[in-house]
Amino acid sequence: MVTSGTRVAPAYDRGVAILIDPPRPEAHGRRWSHLISDTSTEELHAFARAAGIPRRAFEGDHYDIPEERYAAVVAAGAEPIPARDLVRRLQRSGLRLQKRRGDTGVAKVTGIRFVDGTSADVDLIASPREADEARVFAAMAFVRDDTSDFVLVHSVRRSEWGAPGGWREPGESVRQNAVREVREETGLCVAPHDLIPIGYERFHHRSSGGLWREGQDLLQVYEVSVPGIRPALTPGLDDTSHHQWVTWDELEALCSRQFWWALAEATLSPPAG
Repeated sequence: MVTSGTRVAPAYDRGVAILIDPPRPEAHGRRWSHLISDTSTEELHAFARAAGIPRRAFEGDHYDIPEERYAAVVAAGAEPIPARDLVRRLQRSGLRLQKRRGDTGVAKVTGIRFVDGTSADVDLIASPREADEARVFAAMAFVRDDTSDFVLVHSVRRSEWGAPGGWREPGESVRQNAVREVREETGLCVAPHDLIPIGYERFHHRSSGGLWREGQDLLQVYEVSVPGIRPALTPGLDDTSHHQWVTWDELEALCSRQFWWALAEATLSPPAG
């Protein structure tokens, strides 16, 4: 939730349905409103930018607005409606992002197409708790060294850069899945108990077939540190074609167009300075 007092811009006049409920829920000693669009997340972000609402107030499907800014946001063009109507409008729009209490919605990404010909909408959710293991089909791990540089690998199958990761094998725990993928794709050995959960991706399949498994819709995301500065990478399989250590800026340059980037950006702190 955000407490900044950035000045609100003049009324938003693009004809977009931006909705806000009364400031009633209490948290951190204040009351809060929820700002949504029942049309698209992109339009919601556009309104927020025009109104001077910082992106850190975004919670995956809405912005948290402190009570003292409610009137100014309404003046900027948001339509006041009761809370129960706001929830209904959000649900009907298909933009509602379900999450567990204590988790943080980061983004809903729609229409992602995969190399097996299937497609899905994906919820990106930050969480320090692991997802339901029975629903997890794959895991990935962002590996850091002592200088907070990251390991990236280039997938032959997907033809893109990313963190080490892949599908679970029969009998594996999710942590064993992540440890094996890191070892196979980089040659680095990490311990299961050193993995730190930072979030998960939830897939809503638009098509059947491919590699998808019935009842498994979650990809677990971890981070883990290894000692030393850029230890040697010695991958054991040929499913990745390139392997390298990168700085935060290089990570962003290579991966910022990937559908999962918003989750990495929200959970992995870049080095200070």
